[in-house]
Amino acid sequence: MELYITGVILKPKGLKGEVKVELVTDFPETFLSRRQYYAGNSVDSVELLKVKKASLAGGFAWLFFEGFDSMEKAEALTGWKLFVTEDQLLPQPENRAYVHEIIGMKVLDRDRRVVGVVTNVIRMPANEVYEVQAGEKKILLPAIDEFVEEFNLAEKYMVIPRFDEFL
Repeated sequence: MELYITGVILKPKGLKGEVKVELVTDFPETFLSRRQYYAGNSVDSVELLKVKKASLAGGFAWLFFEGFDSMEKAEALTGWKLFVTEDQLLPQPENRAYVHEIIGMKVLDRDRRVVGVVTNVIRMPANEVYEVQAGEKKILLPAIDEFVEEFNLAEKYMVIPRFDEFL
C-alpha cells in the first residue's frame, strides 16, 4: 500500500487531546471530511487513527483523535506524519502535480539531453525548488516559469534550457 503525506502533527493544544497539524496539501478542506489517517514517524511504522472532530484555523488543521483524550496522550503524537492512500488523493488542477509525481522526472537541457533526475521538491517561502541529481552533483532549481520551459507530467520530463547556469 502506497501512502502519501498530507500533514504533520506539531503539538497538542489544550487539555482534551486536540493537536495542531501543519498542512502538506493543496486541499486543506479535506481535513474537515476525512475520518481517518495512517499516522506514524514514517510510512514504515503507521497505525490507523480515527478522527473525532476536525477544524481549520490560522492555516492549520486542528484534530481530535479517538483514544487521545488528554494532553499527555496527544503529546505522544508530536512529530507524527499523517498519511492517506492513493485512492484518497484528489485530482490536481491543470498545471499542478503531486510531489510524488515530480520525483523521478528527467531533467532535459535546451538540446533535450537528459542532464539529471528530480530527487526532491523543497517548499521555500517564495516558491518550490526542485532538487536535481546531475551526475555527482545535487543542484537546486527554482520551480518557476522563468527556468522551466516545458513540464510534461505524462512523459515524466521537464525542459530547463538554462540548466548550465546552475552547474
